[in-house]
Formats: sequence, C-alpha cells, structure tokens
Amino acid sequence: MLSLSPARQKFWQIAHTPDSEMSMNHLLEGALAIAWEEYPKMDLGHYREILDRMVSDLQPRITKISYPLKIVQEINKYLFVEQNFCGNDNDYYNPRNSFITDVLDRRLGIPLSLSIVYMVIGDRLGFPIEGISFPGHFIIRPQHPDLEIFIDPYNKGEILFPEDCANKLEQLYGKRIPLQPEYLAPVSIRRILDRLLNNLKLIYLRNHSPSKALAAIERSLMLNPHVPTQWRDRGLICYQLDRYTEARIDLENYLQQIPYAEDGQIIMKLLSEMHET
Repeated sequence: MLSLSPARQKFWQIAHTPDSEMSMNHLLEGALAIAWEEYPKMDLGHYREILDRMVSDLQPRITKISYPLKIVQEINKYLFVEQNFCGNDNDYYNPRNSFITDVLDRRLGIPLSLSIVYMVIGDRLGFPIEGISFPGHFIIRPQHPDLEIFIDPYNKGEILFPEDCANKLEQLYGKRIPLQPEYLAPVSIRRILDRLLNNLKLIYLRNHSPSKALAAIERSLMLNPHVPTQWRDRGLICYQLDRYTEARIDLENYLQQIPYAEDGQIIMKLLSEMHET
C-alpha cells in the first residue's frame, strides 16, 4: 500500500469499499482517481468545483418542477444545449474520452463517461439515476416510480422506451436481437468503474501501449480480484514486457482456475518457453 502512488492508493480505498456502502460519490471519486493516475499533477478540486457549479446552475431550475420528465428535459437542455456535452464520434477510441477530467474540460466523451457525469449531477440534485448494462452502449435510467424511461447521454440525452432500446440493439449489431431483461438491468458502482477500466484496457491494447493497459488491469483486479481472464491478460502483458516471473504466476493461476480453457494450449506453450529461459 505504501509503495502505491497517491492516485493508486485513492483507488485502492474505493475498490475496498463494500458494495453496500458505495455511493454516487464513490463513483465520482473512483473516476477521478483513474484520471489522476494519468495526470499526476492534476488538481482534483478543480473538477469537483466544475460539477458543483453545474449543480448550482441546475438546482433553481428544477426546484419547482414536479413532473419528473420535465426534470430530465431541463437537465438535457443544460448539459447538451447550453454546456455542449456530446459524444465523440470523430475520435471514439481516444483514451481521453474515458477520463472524467477530460470529459469535463472538452465536453466530449463516450457513453459511459457521459453517463457518469449525468448520474453524479442527478444524484446531487436529489434526482437519483442508475447505470444500465446495455450491450455495447451504456445508458441510464431515472430511479423514479412514475418514469419508466431510459436516457442515452451519448446521443444528447435521447429518451428511450424499451422498444427504442430494442431498435438500438439492432442498430448496434446489424441484426434483430431479442431484448433480454438483463440488457436493461441496473449495474453496481463497482461494475461501472470496472467497465471504465476495461474500456481503457482495450483502447491501450489497440494503441500498442502495454504498460498503460497493464495499469488498467491492475486497478480492475483491485475491484474484482477473482476474474481469471484478467489474470491471463495481465500475465500476457507481463510476458510481452519481459517480466517473466510475474507472467508465470498469473498464467499458472489462470490455468488452475480454468484448467480446460480454450486458450489453455497456447498458455501452456508460453509457460514452457518461459521455463526454458
């Protein structure tokens, strides 16, 4: 713990918070800690103040609104018309889209990061919103008994009904896919932070940045230490970085957990090569 950077220590503390105690503030602070590791000299307080100002701007606008859909429309108008938040279609796989600090600075993000901003603001306004584990495209849902809708922050707060979600699924995958109940199920704060790190892992692997991908996996394992595929991926990256002792430990652990893994033969061959060096 003492050898960890301040950003990693902060994330470790959040990751070790029981799920039952995790709040929307843990989601914000976890997202800030992820960005802080990328930008060690960053002033976290500056970004908390940006969010505080947004909440202060919105609070008087919604105080007298009793109809929940009107609250959603007011938040949408503020975020996507006045503040110009939008999805980054032109540079979707830029890692900056996943750092909440960059999202607040540039007003650009991906579905997950824009959803985090929306959820944090909604929570502070006394209008709680939950994240939805929609396949391939993160969306959100107001936790209000009189409002059975979903919101797509990536598409400027588009309001969706279940049939719209079914159409979106078809657009994403290019074919008709039955809308399963679990596609619209809420996810925990732990899962949201893990999804953010997995996005970064995939982006860094795509960009041939193994050390940064490794850092994303390490924090993901703080959140969920019993995911064998993360051990495998960490082991493979350590192998790529010539860190053979660490690679052997992780890959052997992976095979112990999944002895009949589809990629087991490949992993065994790598282990054999490392034992020979």
